[in-house]
Amino acid sequence: MIVRWGLRELPEVLAELRIGRPLLIASDRWSDRALPIEPVARWTEVPSERIAEAAAFGGDGVVALGGGSAIDLGKAVSAEANVPLVSVPTTYAGAEWTPYFGIRDPARKMTGGGSGAHLGGVVYEPELTLSLPREETVGTAMNALAHCAEAMYAEGHNEAADEHALTGARLIGEWLPRVVAAPRDSEARSMLLEGARHAGEALGGSMLALGHAMAQALGGRYGLPHGAMNALTLPQALRFNEPVASEAVRRFSEAVGADVEDLAKLGGFERLRAFGVPEQELAEVAAATVERAGAKANPRPASPAEVEQLLHNIY
Repeated sequence: MIVRWGLRELPEVLAELRIGRPLLIASDRWSDRALPIEPVARWTEVPSERIAEAAAFGGDGVVALGGGSAIDLGKAVSAEANVPLVSVPTTYAGAEWTPYFGIRDPARKMTGGGSGAHLGGVVYEPELTLSLPREETVGTAMNALAHCAEAMYAEGHNEAADEHALTGARLIGEWLPRVVAAPRDSEARSMLLEGARHAGEALGGSMLALGHAMAQALGGRYGLPHGAMNALTLPQALRFNEPVASEAVRRFSEAVGADVEDLAKLGGFERLRAFGVPEQELAEVAAATVERAGAKANPRPASPAEVEQLLHNIY
């Protein structure tokens, strides 16, 4: 995959991929952003379940500008239209590194998912993250940190992904507090985005595990932010897996250099009840969690009862 830094590089990336007439996928927040390209069409409903309609744009590629929802939509359209995708992330979510995607309706409820996106390139522009609110900053950075942790012990983990995971964990642990303290510090934002890039590469080279499975089950059922859910579930997943993956958890924790729960608190993420999740439905969430691919790739098998207890721990 082609990786470049700076929006000025976007036309060259498209040229390398022979994309001359791209569809631009970007929410209203970003759709009027001045870009050095002229798209054949613009799609602003993000997220969206109208994949076939978006894929009927008639161009030869897709540019997805935004966070995980925009990029997931871009991946779904890429797969449907059989054209390459170039992502321009505005958060730290890391969705640009895998061909898998979730489909959500405009209310953010999960309605499906799939794979098969044609990942062509990524253009990182730190300036696009300067106005990212604190909750989204911390939430998506914690999502990236979860990618680092899980890449080190999920089924299919490997040395190359481990190196990206450790680099990403070090950068996120060091620079996330600095970004929260000084949100418009360009250097801090650039270094945090670099950490998220390594986290994404770790994700692309490995798999997800139990923490993400819990976050996906919660977010998909209740339309909750994926990053915030990862911020809550990651510490529980680390504790659950430590008995069978102690070395991986130790290396990850040393790389982060900070308490993961303290980092989550930077975004105000402390209890699941604050998001309106009904406590009486946690058993159903747990049952859905263990059916997800991440739970099945976890180094320690988790029963529905065990997952329910982990959810109660953060309720």
